[in-house]
Formats: sequence, structure tokens, C-alpha cells
Amino acid sequence: MYRIVKKRVLNPTVIWMDIEAPAVARKAEPGQFIILRVDEDGERIPLTVGGYDREQGTVTIIFQVVGATTEKLAHKNEGDCIQDFAGPLGNATHIEGLKKVAVVGGGVGCAIAYPVAKKLHESGCEVHSIVGFRNKDLVILEDEFRACSDKLCMMSDDGSYGTKGLVTNALKELIESGEKYDEVIAIGPVIMMKFVAALTKEYGIKTIVSMNPVMIDGTGMCGGCRLTVGGETKFACVDGPEFDGHLVDFDEAMARSTMYKPFERAKHEETCNLYKEVL
Repeated sequence: MYRIVKKRVLNPTVIWMDIEAPAVARKAEPGQFIILRVDEDGERIPLTVGGYDREQGTVTIIFQVVGATTEKLAHKNEGDCIQDFAGPLGNATHIEGLKKVAVVGGGVGCAIAYPVAKKLHESGCEVHSIVGFRNKDLVILEDEFRACSDKLCMMSDDGSYGTKGLVTNALKELIESGEKYDEVIAIGPVIMMKFVAALTKEYGIKTIVSMNPVMIDGTGMCGGCRLTVGGETKFACVDGPEFDGHLVDFDEAMARSTMYKPFERAKHEETCNLYKEVL
């Protein structure tokens, strides 16, 4: 069993938890993920490593309540335990040799982008962070990004916070102002990563994206997380989750990501109703 050491509600649907998992904390790096089960009858879900404290033996997860399992997890509190917490899995973000990077995060994807930006900053890299949300109420991790960014652009779709516009607007403005990036790292909704990659391809800037398709076992055995990258089949859990954004077939990835939406929605509603009855 793995104890919840800390819980923070970042916005109405996004929650931060520090989980006591010393073995995972010793090895975890930004870009990797874990697979957890809330209880012994629960499903396995992947969540990206949002941070770690090797001395305290804790690993941070930041998740959005979108399905039955995240609904159950959200009802856990500090001191409670979850059944399983396996990892780290996947490949860590490559940061060696990078001197100047633009980190682009969208929505809850900022929870994945933040530890990457932090690691780059700690390595001495100049970090320009561009983070975008639909509106002011959904903003998360602004202080954390500000602490590890040499330049921070806050964007919102409706203009209720920061600058009105898309993350691609800010990125294009920075590039055209003369900023030279070794690499752009984009993490967020698939459609956002698609358009970031399309933009950077015009300027010939290497771009890395973090793909999070449906994942079951996390070892490449089930094939559920398959993607087409450069015309070849790849598995996000073992070949990724980060890939060259100029080679990813984003349209295929978006089509596959909608396959289980009706089932996920039904299970979420069922779980919500159970908690309402208990309360």
C-alpha cells in the first residue's frame, strides 16, 4: 500500500498528490510515468511523474478527474493509501546538450510540462515556458513555472488571464522576434501538439511531444498505446512517451483516443452516483 502524504486541489478538476513510494522516487525522472490502482478491484491507469523527492521518498502525481478511477482517487485524502504504484516506466526526457528550450504546456498537460521545465532549468538551460488554458479558473502551477523559467508567457483562450490567444501565437511571436531554440517541447492536448509541431516545422526547429494514448500494461505487451511515428508503429509505453513531433500521425492518434469515450463517460457517471449515495 502507498500512503498519500500531501493533497492539493489546484482547480475544480485537477488535484496534486505526493505519494510515499521510496523505490519509485529513487529512479523517477521527468517524462516518465507510473501505473496505479486505487484499490484491489480497480483498473490500472497511467499517470505522468509530476515530480519527486528522493530524500522524502515521495513521487508527485497531478491528475484531472475525468473518469471512474480518477474520481475514486480524488476522494482519497492525506493519510489514506492506494493499492499499487508501479514505475517509473517509459523513457525520461532527454535534456543533455540543450542550452535554450521553449517548453509549451496546454491545460492539464502543464502538469507534465512543469517537471520537464524544472529539470532543464536545474541543468543550466535557458527555459522559455508558454502555458495556456481555456480560462482563468483552470490555471495551474503558475508560481512553479515562474520559478524555473527565464521567460514565462501565460495564455488563455478567452483573455480572462494573461494574454488572449493560443500557445502557438506566443511561440510564433517569440521565434519571429529572434529567439533561437535548440528544441521545443510541447505537452498538452493532441490537437495543441499537432499545431505546435506544424508551426515549428516551418522554422526547422526540432520538436518533442509527449503522447498519452490508451495504455493498459505499460510494458508494450498489450499494444493498446500504439502510434504511427514516421510511418512505423511505436508503443508509447516503451518507445516513448516522447516522440519527434514532426513524425507523429496526430490525426490517427486523435481518432483512436475517442474510441472509448462513451464507456469512460458511463463509468464516471456510475462512480459519481455511488459517491453521492454514500454521502
